[in-house]
Amino acid sequence: MPKKLPTLNLPPADSLFSTQEERDDTKREKVQEIPLSEIDPFPEHPFQVKQDESMMAMVESVKAFGVQTPAIIRRKDDGRYELVSGHRRKLACELAGLDVMPCIVRGLTPDEAVIAMVDANLQREVILPSEKARSYKMKLEAMKRQQGERADLTSATVLQKSGQKTSRELLAENSPDSHEQIRKYIRLTDLIPPVLELVDSGKLAMRSAVELSYLPPEQQQTLAEAIDSEEAVPSHAQAAKLRQFSDNKRLDNNVILSILQEEAPLPVEQFKIPKHSISRFFAPHTPAEKIQETIVKALELLRKQEQAGKAKP
Repeated sequence: MPKKLPTLNLPPADSLFSTQEERDDTKREKVQEIPLSEIDPFPEHPFQVKQDESMMAMVESVKAFGVQTPAIIRRKDDGRYELVSGHRRKLACELAGLDVMPCIVRGLTPDEAVIAMVDANLQREVILPSEKARSYKMKLEAMKRQQGERADLTSATVLQKSGQKTSRELLAENSPDSHEQIRKYIRLTDLIPPVLELVDSGKLAMRSAVELSYLPPEQQQTLAEAIDSEEAVPSHAQAAKLRQFSDNKRLDNNVILSILQEEAPLPVEQFKIPKHSISRFFAPHTPAEKIQETIVKALELLRKQEQAGKAKP
């Protein structure tokens, strides 16, 4: 009987004809120049990309120095790319007249891409409540799909009894906001756009908005119209009252108006002039009311003089 030969544990063929540096390089993420025309935006991207002053500054930087931080993209099934992180950089490249952008291509699943997209954008200095609301909801849903966790209350109860953490608790551990704050942000996704805009502008407090999020969309629309006509927003106590009336099927336009009329009007926008720039026109210790009255009269006189000048042939 022939003797059995010992099994040889040979290294892969690639390693026999490459250096360790080359093998390490294949594992390292590479920056590639990807055509902008092949990169699609992230579906339902929750963060706004505006052509504001900050964007114009980024455009000038891209023109002068290029894109310093590569964008993160993933390859889709159709061969195109999906932008995970770098929407502002992509727009800056487009406005700067570039055709390509430095990118890192990562092998991410759709849910992994959602989580990476949210984590990258939550590092922004300024984030609107609506942006946080949508991004937290997207990430939470992606985490639940990854864990195979049901979204109902029974699932959360079972997990708590077994000592396991829910997706929302895991989300809070890796987020700048607490578990309860994240819950409030996600509630904002049930607001209709006009009411959500009040939250973004700072006119409607978060606690009030959370209460209003339980109102059906048609009642929110009626409320939004009443807020606009009455120039008044509900406080937390008033928002809770609106929710209570809605739960009891008693909320209508008359009830909404009645509640809003109890509230103080929206603050009037003010224009402030530094005192040092006008102090030479007034005696020391002149009351603010007197200064305001004088400035208004002076402006009225100036307008009359300008109108009189235009009227001359």
